[in-house]
Amino acid sequence: MKNKGYSILTIDHQSKISTALQQMDKIGRKLLIVTCGGLYFSMLSIGDIQRAIIKGVPLDASIKEILRDQVKVAKAEDDLEQIKASVLQKRNEYMPVISKTGVIEKVLFWEDLFQAGEKPMKKKLTTPVVIMAGGIGSRLRPLTNVLPKALIPIGEKSILEQIMDSFLEYGCKEYYLSINHKAEMIKYYFKDLEGDYGKIHYVQEEDFWGTAGSIALINDRIKETFFVSNCDIMVDQDYADILDYHVSHQNEITVVVALLNVKIPYGVLNTDGEGQLESLSEKPELFYKINTGLYVLEPSVLLDIPSNTVFHITDLIELLVSQRRKVGVFPVSEKSWTDMGNWDEFLKQANIKQKQ
Repeated sequence: MKNKGYSILTIDHQSKISTALQQMDKIGRKLLIVTCGGLYFSMLSIGDIQRAIIKGVPLDASIKEILRDQVKVAKAEDDLEQIKASVLQKRNEYMPVISKTGVIEKVLFWEDLFQAGEKPMKKKLTTPVVIMAGGIGSRLRPLTNVLPKALIPIGEKSILEQIMDSFLEYGCKEYYLSINHKAEMIKYYFKDLEGDYGKIHYVQEEDFWGTAGSIALINDRIKETFFVSNCDIMVDQDYADILDYHVSHQNEITVVVALLNVKIPYGVLNTDGEGQLESLSEKPELFYKINTGLYVLEPSVLLDIPSNTVFHITDLIELLVSQRRKVGVFPVSEKSWTDMGNWDEFLKQANIKQKQ
């Protein structure tokens, strides 16, 4: 490799999937260059890892088991226009330029090839978005004694606007805001902003009916697949990929989960029914699939939500599972999920926005 500065983008072909996932989180990229003996071997994307996890491939498996057979990279003899066309078509973060002998000559990033501010085109969606913005926000008190959680500012925009902006990038222009706590304040705030977001519909509870209870109020208004998001989370993931997974697997609900890594700093022992040692794991790493609060739902499930009753989305999920209906799980990396509803993460995000 000519430029050692690109080493943070590379990973050896024998590395574990979990290692690749953690490296992507560390460098803030969703694409890695796979090497063998220091030379180019293949490319690994977050999509490759997600497809593997969905298929049940363990995270301690080698990444070489999940690599695609055909991957497009640039050759040293390719001209710049060819490379730009390829990057634009595939919406890549960057493109490595590889010599005939497998040496990574250089890496051309999106910002190297296109004008400042020009972003990769996202697949356009017309999917409605339901945002649960009616909660009291007890974790963010005393701020929520004054403002509804949805309107707490992070930088120059509120939490709710940050979420809506992330969907707006995909062309989503129909929003249903489930409101309750300080509902009139939310309506007033968005009175002059509705044109920015297309259509905003309000779904107002008479009481607190849980994370799914208020969705029952729109069972005669949404007739197509739709997103549901908590109003205090952000997921850095291509929403079109989530929707494609949901549709292709014919799920009635898809739950987006974050892969939470927990490192146990001790030896863990497993015993049998008589207290005899069966196995010992020294400082194991465990991965848990954590509910992020982002979902894709089919309108058919709205009929399963009881009216005027406390009912959570987890209740709905458990109901469908008990009936052997299709509930899918779409994984994202740990740092692709931000829970802005807790103080530490809220302050962290607010500080990031202030510096931008």
